[in-house]
Amino acid sequence: MQPVTVSTLKTFGALKNVPDDQLQWLIDNSKEQVLQDGDLMTTPGQPLAGPHFIISGRIQLNLIQNGSRREFAALGPGDITGYLPFSRAVTATATGQAIGELHLLSFPTERIKEMITGHFELTQALVHVMSSRVREFTALQQQSEKMMALGKLSAGLAHELNNPASAIVRDSVSLLEHLKMEPNTFKKVISIQMSADQVDAVNDELFRLLAIKDHPELSLKERTKREEEITDWLDEHNIENSYELAENFVEFGFGIDNLETFCSHIPANYCSPVFNWISNLLTTEKMVQNIQESSHRIASLVNSVKTFTHMDRGSDKQYADIHIGIKNTLMMLIYKIKKGNIVMVKDLDQSLPPVKAMIGELNQVWTNLIDNALDAMEPNGKGTLTIKTEKVREFVQVSIADDGRGIPDEIKSRIFDPFFTTKEMGKGTGMGLEVVQRIVHQHNGSIKVNSAPGHTEFIVCFPIDG
Repeated sequence: MQPVTVSTLKTFGALKNVPDDQLQWLIDNSKEQVLQDGDLMTTPGQPLAGPHFIISGRIQLNLIQNGSRREFAALGPGDITGYLPFSRAVTATATGQAIGELHLLSFPTERIKEMITGHFELTQALVHVMSSRVREFTALQQQSEKMMALGKLSAGLAHELNNPASAIVRDSVSLLEHLKMEPNTFKKVISIQMSADQVDAVNDELFRLLAIKDHPELSLKERTKREEEITDWLDEHNIENSYELAENFVEFGFGIDNLETFCSHIPANYCSPVFNWISNLLTTEKMVQNIQESSHRIASLVNSVKTFTHMDRGSDKQYADIHIGIKNTLMMLIYKIKKGNIVMVKDLDQSLPPVKAMIGELNQVWTNLIDNALDAMEPNGKGTLTIKTEKVREFVQVSIADDGRGIPDEIKSRIFDPFFTTKEMGKGTGMGLEVVQRIVHQHNGSIKVNSAPGHTEFIVCFPIDG
């Protein structure tokens, strides 16, 4: 192993402008160490040491996120890691593992103050390394957390998409089978002898009834009673398939008076085939409606994903309706809301003007805060989620409140710290409140929390005009 010299350190991009005497001082007061392949240099929670200067070999840095180990950086010769001057970090957040034989020059952390007071250029170079590292890691972390947040939402979204997709397949198969039976119905209908006026009267009454969309909601008892009444009426008039017809007629809001109106235009011996023909039309109508509703549901979910991620916009601030982002976020979390037996209370100020913001970034804020609220209510098996928006002078204020367990007093001061979480592995969106706070600050806003057992409220406030 070759000894470390000033020339060695001059190959470090960050140290090339540092005076030779300061680099020699660094060498004289540092310790060389060699780690073998697989050795751990740092573990999460361990006090940070260094700075360490990598002479040869590589270090792989790994984070544990959502229960899995993920590499987020690899350092090699010429890189500097460990504790740096003026850094607020005191413990490691990642696992650092040697790849191959690792040769380090390590400066004792307890002598950093001596470096700061007596070696300006060396300190300046290391502070620049720290600021670059923070900037790069922040960008990497935020992008990773975006993907992790979407990944956490994907399971619920897949469930929501699967329901209408399955309904379309089911109803399309049923519709095909139903249409195969139409020839038998057609044979009976074609033999009916009715005048043009009678046919027009039946058609007019049928389409009048189909045009009525707001049918009163019937309880199970009311529905059963009405079906029994219509079944009895059909039996009295010798109508075939009376039970099936009654169920269909009640579904579309038909009453006995409507059936009597039909009968007044139909020769008595043809009432049975005409009513069965009408029932077949209603069945076809119902299946087509179900397919339309399921297709619309899928289209709405896809559109919500598009607007939630803001895929069709740039990253600059633009004026937009903040309520769209909140509603799309709720759509993304609808499966979790249903599963948690959550009651939604939305107090949205519809008079709010469009706000100038990075909507895609704000959607991450709403996702994190709402997801946290749902997790807080999960132990109760139910809960109430309250979302309120309002204008406060030239600001927009959004509050998200839950009636869960609350935030313990001993951790309230730490919830906005980087990487801080109280959730077990695999829980949450992967995005800590520190990232939420950073996004809010990018919008020149503020975020605060009020919490007690049974009520936690996060309040986000930022300027309407950016």
